[in-house]
Amino acid sequence: MPEKVITAATLEQIVKETVKTLEESREAIYNIAETARQEEARLRQELDEVRREFSEAAARVDRLEIEEKKARNRLMEVSRDFSSYGEKEMQAAYERAREYQVQLGLWRERESQLRLRRDRLESTLKNQQEMVRRAEELVRNVGAALALLTGELARVGDHLEELEQRHLVGLKILQAQEEERRRLAREIHDGPAQAMAGIAFKAELCTRLADIKSGNLKNELLALGNLARDTLAEIRKIIFSLRPMMLDDLGLVPALYRFAGEYLEKYGLEVELIIIGNEERLDKALEIGIFRLIQEALNNVWKHAGVTEARVKVEFRPEKITLSIKDEGCGFDPAAARGSGYGLAGMQERVKLLGGKLAIKTAPGRGTEVEIVIPRQQGGGWGF
Repeated sequence: MPEKVITAATLEQIVKETVKTLEESREAIYNIAETARQEEARLRQELDEVRREFSEAAARVDRLEIEEKKARNRLMEVSRDFSSYGEKEMQAAYERAREYQVQLGLWRERESQLRLRRDRLESTLKNQQEMVRRAEELVRNVGAALALLTGELARVGDHLEELEQRHLVGLKILQAQEEERRRLAREIHDGPAQAMAGIAFKAELCTRLADIKSGNLKNELLALGNLARDTLAEIRKIIFSLRPMMLDDLGLVPALYRFAGEYLEKYGLEVELIIIGNEERLDKALEIGIFRLIQEALNNVWKHAGVTEARVKVEFRPEKITLSIKDEGCGFDPAAARGSGYGLAGMQERVKLLGGKLAIKTAPGRGTEVEIVIPRQQGGGWGF
């Protein structure tokens, strides 16, 4: 399949389509915001009207309570002195008190309903105001994204043709991956590894304290301490696998020697490391790429070659770095090895990103040699 290259025209088209989508999204969000603002205004107007009606109802209830109290007092007065007022006045006082009681009950119910309606409207208005705020914030954010795309990102197209795009973009991807590995390694080192060291220390302390108590307790604590130390050693191996700190501190060659020792200890694969030329520091991206290629090649030897020895040769030349990873194992058919777990596609992609070439010399029963040639940095570096 032909390699798909991102050209300036392609990137410009992507930017245009993205801008179009964002503009459509901004328009839709703006319409939602406008509808929300209109609903907010309607709710505010309705709430003002309900508040006014509630105030009037509350005032009406206050007046009716006063009138109803007067009517009850009048009814009590007439009832106490019935002989002085007569049946007609007694009936009038009763009806008047009853009328005020009915009106007071009705207006109290109206006041209660208006209060409930007011509270609901206030809650709804508050939610609507939050919706308006969020919609307006979305409009601003989309506007900022549009400004970024049309102002900054679009300029990438003007410079893309001047870069060795696949070379430099690929190296940036590698750098991002390795930065993530470095972060994970540091987190494990500062977290679980430190915790395991603390467990081992406390277990040893408890062992000493347990001398005056149960022997079984002492044995259990000894086992705990051994387990914690083993776990700590394993975590440190994981840290080195994720990101060999020595690669940052001392460079490629010391890290490879350390890695070879780790491989012998962990997998029983003895690695003969041959260094030719000046052992000098390289660009970080180049060192990382070379280290990962050797790591992947040795993983293939351990998994598939069926041997206990391998040879790694690194030759530093003024214009390039050459790598050779060789074993005398069972070999394989390169054409049949695609997708079979050898990771050749990943190695080839990594070599291509570094601007190099990879060749594999192998056949069933004849061992395997992986040869890699990587050019040194050109001009002003790798672009980081």
